[in-house]
Amino acid sequence: MRTPLIAGNWKMNGSAALIESFGKTFASAALPANIDVVVIPPFPYLDAARHAFSNTPLQLGAQTLNPHHSGAHTGEVSGSMLKEFGVAYVLVGHSERRQLYRESDEQVFDRLLAALDTGLTPILCVGETLEERDAGRTMDVVLRQVGYIMARLAPEQRLQIVIAYEPVWAIGTGRTATPEQAQEVMAGIRAYQAGFDASLAEQLKLLYGGSMNASNAAELLAQPDIDGGLVGGASLKTDDFYAICQSAG
Repeated sequence: MRTPLIAGNWKMNGSAALIESFGKTFASAALPANIDVVVIPPFPYLDAARHAFSNTPLQLGAQTLNPHHSGAHTGEVSGSMLKEFGVAYVLVGHSERRQLYRESDEQVFDRLLAALDTGLTPILCVGETLEERDAGRTMDVVLRQVGYIMARLAPEQRLQIVIAYEPVWAIGTGRTATPEQAQEVMAGIRAYQAGFDASLAEQLKLLYGGSMNASNAAELLAQPDIDGGLVGGASLKTDDFYAICQSAG
């Protein structure tokens, strides 16, 4: 049985008050025993979150990292720096990074490798645009993004990766893939992984990341190949995020 993982990506949102609210709520929360919960705030809030979450089951994640471990890269943050502040997970290849900052598959791979090198668990984000879905290219796009990474990793490295399927057309739009649509893609990813290693395919943790919220989480998480969620807007509401976490139990 794969342990469910619920990760809340705050993007460029959040506040000191929200961190305090999460700390208080989850310090007294009775979460399911078989669940991992990660909060992914912007960089400036990481240290405050580390202290606020110290008596909670919440783990910390970061939204990206620079592929270099140090050097003249003004404005950037390395994996080793994140590790020092208690970060355990890091997003790589989020659709907004791919689209807004033109991150290529090669750059996503470099970031993922840097995460592995510093002991962070990378959450590899993959997904198709509305145009690609309407053209019937969903699996071609998703498996190309997954395959570019997996083909370049050693078997033991593949086991350390979490994959989040985030249909670009369902991010921040209020639109959500139906449970059946999400399951179809997740099953396709898992079947593709079996081509590398049947054991890898079984152990691989797959998250759904397209407008998951408190009202649809239980139905999505009930699908056999959806092991958790990468939650966007709903993760900015303490009660809603807590409800999603309860749905994963």
